[in-house]
Amino acid sequence: MVVGTGLTRRFGRTTALDGATFSVGPGITGLLGANGAGKTTLLGLVLGLHRPDGGSLRVLGLDPTRAGPEVRARIGYSPEHHRLPPDTRAHDLVRHIAEVHGLPRREATNRASDALWSVGLGEERFRPVGTMSTGQRQRVKLAQAIAHDPRVVLLDEPTDGLDPVQRDDMLALIRRIGTDLGIHVVVSSHLLDEVERICDSAVILREGRVVASGAIHALTGRGLGVLVEVDERADEVAGRLLLRGLETTVDGSRITIAHRPDQPAGATHDAVRDAVAEAGVGIRRLSDRTVSLEDVFLEVGV
Repeated sequence: MVVGTGLTRRFGRTTALDGATFSVGPGITGLLGANGAGKTTLLGLVLGLHRPDGGSLRVLGLDPTRAGPEVRARIGYSPEHHRLPPDTRAHDLVRHIAEVHGLPRREATNRASDALWSVGLGEERFRPVGTMSTGQRQRVKLAQAIAHDPRVVLLDEPTDGLDPVQRDDMLALIRRIGTDLGIHVVVSSHLLDEVERICDSAVILREGRVVASGAIHALTGRGLGVLVEVDERADEVAGRLLLRGLETTVDGSRITIAHRPDQPAGATHDAVRDAVAEAGVGIRRLSDRTVSLEDVFLEVGV
């Protein structure tokens, strides 16, 4: 969907993107990073609102700096800010944005109603935006992003300002858009658990550079390794595992054993059993090691 190579973008003396290289495939992709990492700047480049100072960018096979209107006709965008015209009815706002994307007036009117029903605002679609709650305004922004039936939707912090229940509802909506409606989604967020819950892949930014990217299961390495906690003498058990060719890390009574791809399933567990039996110590816990996106963040220094 989107491919960037060596992307650089500066604003005066500030470098927002510094040689970022990444690709966004089908499905739902999380764009992760701390505030100021370059996420919003990257979305602006994808929309053709900024021109890169270096590198190349292709969105749906097109250069957004040369084919901006054509790219924006195929992309939906929900901004982070909540500055929506308060006196405008939700339906009128969504219809207007659909027309801006190139839809005729009658089709835009129908699509606006359909989009607002899709996000759960069918009954409230003729209410002024200023009378709506933060959660409802977030849904209005989502509706205007999908009303023209884009191929890709860019969502910038779509759960900002939502309470836990509203947040769960919004994440469920995004997941449905990316699966049932068949629209590819890019979610910009600094919240790790959101991306882990709904995304298929992630691009992680740090100070304008892409420090990690790929499918969620590949980044987190689910099931890669074993975690064992023993009653005593963890160093001795780790030493016995090392003699068996296993890489270990000891943290107090816990031993993390790295997965060896050349070993058959269950071989690491068998090695732990034998090492613990030889050392004559008890096991408090034995489980497959699951790496979270938080672990990945810590590893790449975000």
